[in-house]
Amino acid sequence: MNALSYYKPLPKSDTPNHYEADVCVFTANASGIIAALKLRRAGYKVALIEPGTEIGGLTASGLGATDFGRKEAFGGMARQFYRDVGAHYGREESWTFEPHVAEAVFQRYLDEADISVHFRQHLAEVRKERNEIRELIMENGDRFRARYFIDASYEGDLLAKAGVSYTVGRESNEVYGETFNGMQFGHPNHNFRRFVDPYKIEGDPTSGLCHGISEDNSGREGDGDHRIQAYNFRLCLTDRDDIRLPFPCPPDYDPERYEILRRYIRAGVWDALWLNKEMPNRKSDTNNFGAFSTDHIGANHAWPEASYAEREAIFQDHVNYQMGLLYFLANDPGIPAFVREEVNRWGLAGDEFRKTGGWPHALYIREGRRMVTDYVMTEHHAFGRFVAEDAIGLAAYQMDSHNCRRIVLGGRVYNEGNVELGGFNPFGISYRSICPRERECANLVVSWCVAASHIAFGSIRMEPVGMVLGESAAEAVIMAMENQSPVQRINVQELRQRLAKAGQVVDPPFLPAYRGIRPFATPAAP
Repeated sequence: MNALSYYKPLPKSDTPNHYEADVCVFTANASGIIAALKLRRAGYKVALIEPGTEIGGLTASGLGATDFGRKEAFGGMARQFYRDVGAHYGREESWTFEPHVAEAVFQRYLDEADISVHFRQHLAEVRKERNEIRELIMENGDRFRARYFIDASYEGDLLAKAGVSYTVGRESNEVYGETFNGMQFGHPNHNFRRFVDPYKIEGDPTSGLCHGISEDNSGREGDGDHRIQAYNFRLCLTDRDDIRLPFPCPPDYDPERYEILRRYIRAGVWDALWLNKEMPNRKSDTNNFGAFSTDHIGANHAWPEASYAEREAIFQDHVNYQMGLLYFLANDPGIPAFVREEVNRWGLAGDEFRKTGGWPHALYIREGRRMVTDYVMTEHHAFGRFVAEDAIGLAAYQMDSHNCRRIVLGGRVYNEGNVELGGFNPFGISYRSICPRERECANLVVSWCVAASHIAFGSIRMEPVGMVLGESAAEAVIMAMENQSPVQRINVQELRQRLAKAGQVVDPPFLPAYRGIRPFATPAAP
């Protein structure tokens, strides 16, 4: 088993490589692969750069229960991906799948298009002339030159080093006249349903707070802050004895990290692994559920702007937290026997992620940087108050934010930040929200960290949307290369026509109104 790691830098070279391409696509997640494939099929030379060691991002790293909202919103290359996955299972299409199947589809795309991935490339510097990127320089000294660039990364590392405006965290409601941005205290889902004492010695505030509880409970509903929603690993579990691996004990296991969960179970609530969605071949996509689960709340706030080495420390902390959580539930004598028995029915799927002993290689980066442009997507677009007339793709999921911190309110443990707002139809994403201001960068398009408020990004941040925007970004770059123009000056109506001709859905379909997407309403117990 290889060690789990986010950051595996290439050694510095005395003779670094120099690469030339028409377009550089930064990161080989689902969005980046679709963008690179679109460009390659159009006959352009592409450099696909990946900081990690695997392809496919979260789609190939355990997120097999696709968050889509309404399938009618997706066409083009994104929809084809789900059809190609379905073909593996003998279906017309499949939106639930095993990780290795998604990875195999992506690898076939790359092989058929003759696209090589430059792995373990960590961005050190972006060189510009006036308002155009000329070259990317990596930590090991390798250089990538191109005419145009696409930032498909979950964090927005390329746009940041290119000097493009961005934000991190939650805007105040006042910034865009929203209601559900900023700090959120009033949403009951994924919060404590019983009283849980927050102090190390119960009833004694002088003993200090239990692990994972923030001392800072300041702020009011709707206030802005630097915090981002929690990350976790989307685990592929199984109850098949032929491939099930027992949950391992992490290297820095500390049962005290889970004292709040112990008390919560003692109070009568056992739901930490309820969001265990069924995948083919008796496997699961296991996500966060309830007040204390796989989300490592409050431990990721530094991630978006951290160095690669600093992210490695955060990554390892998440591995130890989540691996330790499973080991704790399966083995701790203080956990009721029925819970331990239930948890021990499950284990890591040994035929997935073979290099890392069944553990996913990618951390679920739900939110990183978000670009700021002259047109920002907000909750008003989701609710249909504003309409982007230059839409180049749709979002179709509920506005969804996981909790951002665990605090003490009224002498009890409380999670803050969860929002789940459905009840709206798919909405268009503006082309202007994926392009920087021209004065900041004229040859860059951003397919993931788009210009959106925190709460609007909660709908846009789903993997099918990333694939849609990857195709849209690539088509925009193709038009810019054809016209030798800044990406901001292409004919957007022509872009929309091209995308529609390729099968993309660029205008919201006329669908009957419906009430709320509630994927967490009726979880199947493990």
